[in-house]
This record gives sequence, C-alpha cells and structure tokens, in this order.
Amino acid sequence: MANFDIIVGTVLGASEYVADALQETLEKHGHSATIWLEPNLEDLSKQSTWLICTSTHGAGDLPDNIQPFEKQLKGQDLSEVNFLVVGLGDSSYDTYCNGAIQMQDSLEQANATMLHKPIHIDVLHHPIPEDAAVVWLEDLLQRQNENV
Repeated sequence: MANFDIIVGTVLGASEYVADALQETLEKHGHSATIWLEPNLEDLSKQSTWLICTSTHGAGDLPDNIQPFEKQLKGQDLSEVNFLVVGLGDSSYDTYCNGAIQMQDSLEQANATMLHKPIHIDVLHHPIPEDAAVVWLEDLLQRQNENV
C-alpha cells in the first residue's frame, strides 16, 4: 500500500475537514496518511504521494499556513515526487481555486509529477466539500486498483 502526505492550506478550517475525510478514506483502503497543517519540505518524504488540499484566501492568495512551504519549493528538484491536488473555492470570485492552481504550478515547476487532474470544489455547489473530495478520491483509488 502507499504512503500519502496530506499538505493542508487552510484559513477557516474547511480544508482541514476535507483533509481529515481524505485521510480516513485512504486509511480505509489500507494506505497510510499523515496530515501536515504546517508543512515543511524537510519533513516530507519524496517517496510519499503528496496530496495538496488548499483553499484560496484574500485576492487569490494561498492561506498563511502553507505560504512558507510553497516558497520552499522554489528552485527544488522534486522529480521523485508524485502529487494530487484538491482545491476549495467560491466560484463567485474571479480568483476561484487560485491557491490550488498556484500550488500545482509550483510543484510542476519543481518537476514533480501530477498523477491525476485536480479537483476544484466550488463551495457554492458543495456546502460540505469533504463529500465531493471523498467521491473523487474513491474514484481515483478504484481506477488505481483496476489498473494493478
């Protein structure tokens, strides 16, 4: 089974709830998962799959707790790292899910490999965003099992 590091960017806690639900889902499928609320590049394993779970704050910014981590990615060679992205946002803003897009861009610039198209969850249509995230992850895990 696989190891996952769930890297959380949160302001009001919604991303943290989503991360908890994703961790529970991964563990139910026999994987290990660690949640990082104050992620630090040195603490993460490059052999784990990094699952980015972040909201967007202010004028399209990353939440304060994940900004230092995103800065650590600059100039790194993360070609060994595989990652997934779950973004939370409100589509009434023109910076919808910009935090997730920014994290994806930073990881790709560091040569990390995105394993699947990201999910951007619109909280206007999914008032309980963890439900949509779990459906997405369950589908992803099901496809992975079919390809083994």
